[in-house]
Amino acid sequence: MRLTTFSDYTLRVLMYLALEPERLATIPEIAAAYDISENHLMKVVHQLARSGVIESLRGKGGGVRLARPAEEIRLGAVVRASEGDAPIVECMDPAKNTCCVAPACQLNSILTRAFNALFDTLDEYTLADLMGKKHAFARLLNTA
Repeated sequence: MRLTTFSDYTLRVLMYLALEPERLATIPEIAAAYDISENHLMKVVHQLARSGVIESLRGKGGGVRLARPAEEIRLGAVVRASEGDAPIVECMDPAKNTCCVAPACQLNSILTRAFNALFDTLDEYTLADLMGKKHAFARLLNTA
């Protein structure tokens, strides 16, 4: 299993913002720190703002910052929101299932159990937990 690039960038944005939670950061600044696409980050930031995890202020002097303390941001909720609710495999979507072995196959239940275990583990951690080595993290991103 692999998380989407969208989820990866979502977590990166949150970690960057957690370095200085009160300061407004810009998309170009975050993109430069990670050497990733500003266009892709705009979509990530938009989704994070819509979900209430970050706040976005437009205009001159604007930017983004965490909407609540890092200790209150659960990783499981963030990844669930960024990954969406698309079925893991075709057979999990009754409207689109064309798999002829679905009635006898156990893949659906096994994958459901595996993904539930992943999200249960992520639910145990917060954004603050990711920031245990905050100073080293800042140095690596040249934000210290």
